[in-house]
Amino acid sequence: MRRISLVAAVAVVVASVVPGVAQAAPAALTWGACPADVTAPGLECSTLDVPLDYRKPDGTRIRVAISRLKSANPAARRGILLTNPGGPGGPGLNLPGLLKLAGLSQSVLDAYDIIGFDPRGVGHSTPVTCDLTPAQQVSNVPPYALNPADVAVRAEYAKGVARQCGASPTASMLPYVTTANTARDMDRIRAALGEPKLSYFGISYGTYLGAVYTTLFPQHSDRILLDSNLGPGGLDVTGSRMFAQGFEDRFPDFAAFAVAHPEYALGTTPAQVRAKYFALAARLDASPNSQGVDGKLFRQITFGMFYSDRTLPYLATAWHALDTGQPIPPLPGGQIPGIENLLSSQLYVVCGDSDWPESVWAYQKNVAVDRLRHPMFGAAAANVWPCAFWPSDPVEPPVRIGDRGPSDVLMLQNLRDPATPLAGALRLRRAFGDRARVVTADQGGHGVYFNANTCANDAATAFLATGVRPARDLACAAEPARPVPTDALRVLGSSLGM
Repeated sequence: MRRISLVAAVAVVVASVVPGVAQAAPAALTWGACPADVTAPGLECSTLDVPLDYRKPDGTRIRVAISRLKSANPAARRGILLTNPGGPGGPGLNLPGLLKLAGLSQSVLDAYDIIGFDPRGVGHSTPVTCDLTPAQQVSNVPPYALNPADVAVRAEYAKGVARQCGASPTASMLPYVTTANTARDMDRIRAALGEPKLSYFGISYGTYLGAVYTTLFPQHSDRILLDSNLGPGGLDVTGSRMFAQGFEDRFPDFAAFAVAHPEYALGTTPAQVRAKYFALAARLDASPNSQGVDGKLFRQITFGMFYSDRTLPYLATAWHALDTGQPIPPLPGGQIPGIENLLSSQLYVVCGDSDWPESVWAYQKNVAVDRLRHPMFGAAAANVWPCAFWPSDPVEPPVRIGDRGPSDVLMLQNLRDPATPLAGALRLRRAFGDRARVVTADQGGHGVYFNANTCANDAATAFLATGVRPARDLACAAEPARPVPTDALRVLGSSLGM
């Protein structure tokens, strides 16, 4: 019996310096060839040593790997644009070149040296591990819990993962691979490049990283573009439960697709397609198919395929196969390179950023509430993460996103995003106050820039290239789909869509 890989389905978040610590003089960067797996054209790479613990700037150092796509127009060059693809845990060295392949405007390419980096703990920066076995190398988003006993079983699994992280060779890094410290690393990159300010483009979890950076370092922030936004708490226990809202927001798009394609035989009305979802989940809960696809994995696959309109045909094919007793085709995307490091570093960040409830009963309660509130996916999104049993406590409170600082933030947000739903983005917008404007696009999926909406794309490009921002929040109407380069899709969805 061959089991479908969940990884491919989900290919699935204080002061300007630590008080009392003086800012070190920036080190000069030496640029050269990039690692062999950094294949986007036109990039050069370097590394920068930074403190593991910013409270001890002269203590242990770790490496941050950096890439650069230089502006070819010195007369038009404005400064640097740091980038982050999300995750957390997503490697970023390839990102500047992939943004160019995706169609980043020449005006933006001229205005900036585009800077990518693997965040601390990730990839070619000093990496972390939880020594995850192949069987554990699946999405950190928990499975759907059918009952309190399922939550208890998941809790035992989560305890085991947390113990592995705490016993791993990189366990000494556990308290320090956080969003706040990654933001401090970003400011060290800025200083090492000799720039008084940085501009920034972050996707998914990268929006929270950008929000934290511009909160900690408002005086060094230039133009901050945030695409597909987490709420102001990032991927904490509240943020993780938001996946259920995102699933519900996105489902009507798939239902409309299924109704428009009767060859899949999933229903002639959206209500029938929704009923089909619950019927298939119940059937697979009772009896998994020959590939080991049970109701929990069926729900996760559906969630993962909601990230892009381009995966909706696959999802409809898979539903039809499951409905007719046939094997589902191989999941698109295949195995993600470096998945163990990606999943481990995601846990280091998410669990180190904030305290999570430690009582199994608290998760059983949340699951019961969210199963009723969001019956399609709530009992997955509210289930237990290893953060509940994390072997180290956060070394500082979460950064409080607020309205102090220049009005230099532009947020992009789809109305029907499964991973970072509109409700969370609007909370971040309120937290920023007049620092931010939000551009909403009447479309579904995860990722706005370089997608189908010309109105939103033009607003983002104008902001990066000229600094001009809408005078007030802007609502962009739906537009017909247009093709996006494959390489762009590979990165702009992010590694775990966060």
